[in-house]
Formats: sequence, C-alpha cells, structure tokens
Amino acid sequence: MSKDYQRLLPVIMSGGSGTRLWPASRSHCPKQFLPLVNGTSMIQDTVQRLEGIGSLLPPLVICNDSHRFLVAEQFRQLELEHSGIILEPVGRNTAPAVALAAMHAMREGGDPLLLVLAADHVMKDRAAFHQAVESARLAAQSGSLITFGIVPTQAETGYGYIRAESGTNAEGNSLSVSAFVEKPDFETAQAYVDSKEYYWNSGMFLFSASRYLEELNRFRPDIIHACQQALESEHSDLEFIRLDEKAFASCPDDSIDYAVMERTEDARVIPLDAGWSDVGAWSALWEVTDKDESGNVLKGDVLVSEASNSYLSASSRLVGVVGVDNIVVVETADAVLVADKGRVQEVKQIVNQLKAEQRMEAVDQVEVYRPWGSYESIDQGERFQVKHIRVKPGEKLSLQKHHHRAEHWVVVQGTAKVTRGEDVFLVSENQSTYIPIGETHRLENPGKIPLDLIEVQTGSYLGEDDIVRLKDTYGRHSTDV
Repeated sequence: MSKDYQRLLPVIMSGGSGTRLWPASRSHCPKQFLPLVNGTSMIQDTVQRLEGIGSLLPPLVICNDSHRFLVAEQFRQLELEHSGIILEPVGRNTAPAVALAAMHAMREGGDPLLLVLAADHVMKDRAAFHQAVESARLAAQSGSLITFGIVPTQAETGYGYIRAESGTNAEGNSLSVSAFVEKPDFETAQAYVDSKEYYWNSGMFLFSASRYLEELNRFRPDIIHACQQALESEHSDLEFIRLDEKAFASCPDDSIDYAVMERTEDARVIPLDAGWSDVGAWSALWEVTDKDESGNVLKGDVLVSEASNSYLSASSRLVGVVGVDNIVVVETADAVLVADKGRVQEVKQIVNQLKAEQRMEAVDQVEVYRPWGSYESIDQGERFQVKHIRVKPGEKLSLQKHHHRAEHWVVVQGTAKVTRGEDVFLVSENQSTYIPIGETHRLENPGKIPLDLIEVQTGSYLGEDDIVRLKDTYGRHSTDV
C-alpha cells in the first residue's frame, strides 16, 4: 500500500450552471458562487467543511474557463489554500474531469486518495460527514472505489438511487453496490425508500488516483487517451492549469457512474446521513433553510400577510406578499421569479427562453464580477449606459480601446490612475475625465482602498464585445470575460 494512501486530496467539481435557481444563479455566476444558505458561498462552504479531516492536502478545483477568476477570488476572500485550479476548455462531464485531476496529482509525484465533491452541496452535520469520509478512506485503502449514498428522508424523484447489498466490510463499514438506478417515478421512489436498501446518489466519491485511472482505462480507454493528450501541453497561467483545448474537446462526454462505477466489481457505498442537499431547485433551498412560524423563508426586505410555506427573497427592493401558500418569489435587480413551489423544476424553461432570445438576464447579474473588481449597470437607453465600477486596491483593467463608444469617468471614492493615449495622470474624488472613441486607455487603482467611479458611456454600440484588449494583466483576449 502506497504511503500516499494516507493523504487525501479533495477534488472540487465546480462546473454546474444552476439554471433552476434563476434569477439568482446565472451562467456567468452560478449557484456555487452565491451565499444562498448563509453568509458564505457554496464553494466556500464546501472547502471550509473539510477542516478537521486528517492528512488533508489543499483542494484541487476543476472549473469552467469562464469561472476561473470567480473561483480564485472566492478562495482569496477567506484566505483558503488550493493545490491548483484546472480549467476545462469545454464541459465533458465528471469521468474526464476526475481523470484530469488523478493524472495531475500523479504527475506531482504521488498517488493520493481523491475525495471528489461537488462545489454546490449543503451538508448540515459536519461531524457525520467527517465520519463518513474516514470510513470511506479505510475502504479505499484496500482498493475499493467508494461512493457516498445519502440516507433518504422521503421519496424523491429528482435523484438517482444506489441499491446496496446487505452486510458490511470490516474496513470502513462500506456496503457492496448492487445497482445504480436512474431517477424513478414517485411510486418506485417510495418503494425504494420503504425497502431500506436504497440510497440517494450524491455524486461524491473517494478512491485512489491510480485505482480510478486503472478502472477507467479498463472500461473507457478513449477517455484516458484524450485526457493524456490534453495534459501533454498542460501549462500554468497565473494560478490556473490550462489544457490543450483541441485534445480535450475530442474527449467523450461521460459520467463517473456510467464510465466506471456501474461497471467495476469494486464499487462500494458508504451511507451518509448528514443533512445533505444538492440544492437543485428553490424548493430544495426552502427545505434546508430556517423558516418562520408560518413555514416561510424570508430573505431581504419582505413583508407578508397570511402567507405560508413559501420561499420569499428580495435583493434590491421591498417585496410584499399577501394571501399565498406554497410559492416561490425571488426578486433581483433585473428580474422577478414567481412560481408554484411544486413546479420550480420548470424554471429552466424560462432560462431556455431567455437564451433563445439571447437576453443577458440568462447570463449576467446586474453586478458583474471581473478579476479586477466588479461593475453594476445603473441605467441605460438609446446611445447611453451608466455603470458603477469598483476596482480593488492594486488592480488594473486591461489596456484597451473601443470602436463605437466614448466614456466619461467620475471618481466617487479613492484615486484613479488613468492612462489615456500617451498621458498618465491621477483623478481624485469628485474629479472626472473623458475617454474619446478609439483612444487607448487604462484604469488602475494605485491606492489602499477600493476605487469607486461612475462611468457614462455614449455611442452607437455599447456591448461588452466592443473591447479591443491591447495588454492585460490576467491573460485575457478580446473575447474573454
């Protein structure tokens, strides 16, 4: 047994889009980056939940390329360590993603146990989670591939199920997996729960890097080959690990369950009863959140009269709700969702309509995050747009120009260092400057406090794709966020 089997490498999968939690979750800032349950985001909760587990390496994160700065910033906010952030050029499901993590870990000179976790799960009982991980660690050290089965609390049609055989393994109290089954109808789900033989499929795993690659190569050598090709040109970009885009795009799309767990003879399940939820819809978030005496979850400035069993959230204005039961109301600065709590799975149909109409409400929130800070659209109309821009201390925007718009900047707080053509100068609070159409320019914050300014854009086209980046600290191209 390799001594690395005592070392645990968390692999955090952060590729979800969270469409059923629209309008809070958007494609450029999905649910794992939002503080939906408490004051920290779901990915931050996932990392903090690991504290106290022995022989733990800093987590390795796998995410969409467009989310890379969000991941890095959320780790920085809480001063959390990581072992790297692998960027997927395209999504290819969990089997290739974990293969990349396993190969990368072994390239670093070891063969650790991989604890594969989603970035957007809730786990209320941390002690129970830790105990399950330790049980899984014992079982995985003997070569088993472990999945975590959630002890069901009700008949649930939104999850797949794992059927376990009776009897336990002396190492880890794990159960042999009899079958993985797809999401059932309600009657079948109820029969599963009544039988006491089935668990919800959590999508969390623990196995050694080498054992996973061995079994994946046995059943899906094409995935192994594509991932090896993608890693051949692996290189670091700031704190990110980039792959060969063409090679990874050729990789088959498959899940760990289909590619390995349903085929291997060494799959075992650890029962987990820790207040788990994947928060896949507003109804699930209602389930795991504290409620008032009428069964309501109230977030933000919400007033109710004779409302019950509802999820009611306001982020930018007062919301009043009267005489309703079992509904969801979610207000954001640019959109409002009203839905029957029993039909919130259908929210993704609204998102599909927004995408079909190419509307920005499917993509960005009003506040948009960038590696240098954020901006918020305040007002817009024909040939003008007003934004509130916040630049973090020591950060700078790209050196750029625009073909179709001019910009007026008014500093509200802090000091701006402005490059405009050949000139470089400071703009202090209550001062302003003007950037003509086509002029090369850059905005920096040389100070110790955030730089806040109001930007007024005027011109014939005001889209974000009218940015020609000439030089960028963060390695972005003109088409990147």
